[in-house]
Amino acid sequence: MDALYGRNKEEHPEPIKAEVQGQLPTWLQGILLRNGPGMHTIGDSKYNHWFDGMALLHSFTFKNGEVYYRSKYLRSDTYNCNIEANRIVVSEFGTMAYPDPCKNIFAKAFTYLSHTIPEFTDNCLINIMKAGDEFYATGETNFIRKINPQTLETLEKVDYNKYVAVNLATSHPHYDSAGNVLNMGTSIVDKGKTKYLLFKIPSSVPEQEKKKSCFKHLEVVCSIPSRSLLHPSYYHSFGITENYIIFIEQPFRLDIVKMATAYIRGVSWASCLAYNKDDKTWFHFIDRKTKKEVPTKFYTDAMVFFHHINAYEEDGHIVFDIIAYTDNSLYDMFYLKNLGKDFEENVKLTSIPTCKRFVVPLQYDKDAVVDSNLVTLPSTATAVKQKDGSIYCQPEILCEGIELPRINYDYNGKKYKYVFATEVQWSPVPTKIAKFNTQTKEMLHWGQDDCWPSEPVFVPSPDAKEEDDGVVLTCVVKTDPKDPPFLLVMDAKTFTELGRATVNVEMHMDLHGMFIPQQDVKTDTE
Repeated sequence: MDALYGRNKEEHPEPIKAEVQGQLPTWLQGILLRNGPGMHTIGDSKYNHWFDGMALLHSFTFKNGEVYYRSKYLRSDTYNCNIEANRIVVSEFGTMAYPDPCKNIFAKAFTYLSHTIPEFTDNCLINIMKAGDEFYATGETNFIRKINPQTLETLEKVDYNKYVAVNLATSHPHYDSAGNVLNMGTSIVDKGKTKYLLFKIPSSVPEQEKKKSCFKHLEVVCSIPSRSLLHPSYYHSFGITENYIIFIEQPFRLDIVKMATAYIRGVSWASCLAYNKDDKTWFHFIDRKTKKEVPTKFYTDAMVFFHHINAYEEDGHIVFDIIAYTDNSLYDMFYLKNLGKDFEENVKLTSIPTCKRFVVPLQYDKDAVVDSNLVTLPSTATAVKQKDGSIYCQPEILCEGIELPRINYDYNGKKYKYVFATEVQWSPVPTKIAKFNTQTKEMLHWGQDDCWPSEPVFVPSPDAKEEDDGVVLTCVVKTDPKDPPFLLVMDAKTFTELGRATVNVEMHMDLHGMFIPQQDVKTDTE
């Protein structure tokens, strides 16, 4: 397991031709670009947590039936500081670093309740975002890094905070039909005014301002005050439908006072996250046109979740699907001390990921009696009116044991059928990938011995008529580092292998990424 997680991976900045077996569709032209941690030891110092490692970008480029692999560490300020000092000098979420000779870069601090929180890292290791014609590596702090998707070169650093008052932002933005980016971030700058901000980054800027970045035209769509000013909710993603934004405020919270004193107390920021299992989880729905929140209070039981799958509107209801847990054991699983050789035997989740469908009646009979279920769609999900007028929601369970869900993004915010995901049971490490039909509950699987697949990415075929017309791409790492990893290309409809591209490198386990069709890749001359 250590080979998969703990060991530093070499980068391969020059393209390596993969050996292709089987038949890849001729229309598949472009770049699968993915992100995740690749270096966990620097000099004599080690990160505590897998999610803390240095970002390693890697890509598979499909060009006329040939496939090329390359990988390159994100040259963030964090990376450069650490490499120069030959030890970890910039703190990550699970690892506090001391003292910091790189203070000149990370000197800015914001004051909160007379405490200071050092500036966050720009080690953007979670995902890739497209804004305008540009691509960015993203994490969950206020920094993102522009990258060249062809060479994987690191370009300028963008600080969201220059354009919108957020200290944290998600790595799972949404894109509307015009290509604008919608994202959410948490603002903990204002004393006592902790809030969640929804903001929009336009896909293009006015002609006369072509030299300016699209971030200069960023606009705040709306803000939601945190229920607890000193304990904002942690969130990894949010949902979207045609007319609404869905934000879930879960009782998995950051303690700002503890965060502010973490450095002095010698503990990590991760230790400032706490889950309260006796608390409620609140649902917020923002009308995309009026930019106002729906006034009815909707809630469910305590849960921890990271990934929204999809959401849509039907007959006055919002239907949304998420993958939820009954505790926060998932994060703890990925401490590197837990990822040793007996990992599979020793480390078990205490809560299995569960795919939950909530059905929330936005339009309901205001004279409905207390304790009546207001859901009128055919579903076992309920929404029960309480004495105080709030509505208590309970989900329909769609399935268990899937994570890192992806959909055909053309169906984002619309009624849909298929989820492509990794399959996990009591261990958080995926051993298979699955295609799940939310309507029939049928699940198809792909898995082979000693194979560890990554998040599956769906790519629609150019003449797609149905939701699952296309391919699914997943990077597969083998248990034995001597066995070469491969990119698997599957027919999304039948969920069977079309071909694979094998590369003789030691590939890292990654987190998220995207497929960039050839026409979206700018050539150097443009």
